[in-house]
Amino acid sequence: LSSLKDPSLPPIDQNTMRFYNRVAVYGDFGGLGFEEESEKMASSIGNHNILLLANHGILTAGPTVAHAFDDLYYFEKACETYITALSTGKELNIASPEVAEKTAQEIENYSTDMAELHLKAIRSVLDTEDPSYKQ
Repeated sequence: LSSLKDPSLPPIDQNTMRFYNRVAVYGDFGGLGFEEESEKMASSIGNHNILLLANHGILTAGPTVAHAFDDLYYFEKACETYITALSTGKELNIASPEVAEKTAQEIENYSTDMAELHLKAIRSVLDTEDPSYKQ
């Protein structure tokens, strides 16, 4: 999304609805994030956990590493879904703002342990498939 003129993520499925009105966009990205640039980015994120940097990528934040990872993981899935849907050339089925917001709130309130369990499961897979990640 960071490479698109309009980097908004429309609510077209459960994953995209998770991030409805929950992503800050930093459109003034002017190169590498040195101190001055990083201060602008930090103030731009506001009360969101995701900052989409135009022509660069995303930053995630959260109360724990697990929460930041969980948002990063599912935001990437949401973006993949959106780009895949766009590639069909067909009209998108965009949910109403009410449904999108309700879904986002339900996901936020679902369980505080889900992010921790998700990261634990990913670590378990990595422990089996490639334990060198610990080095």
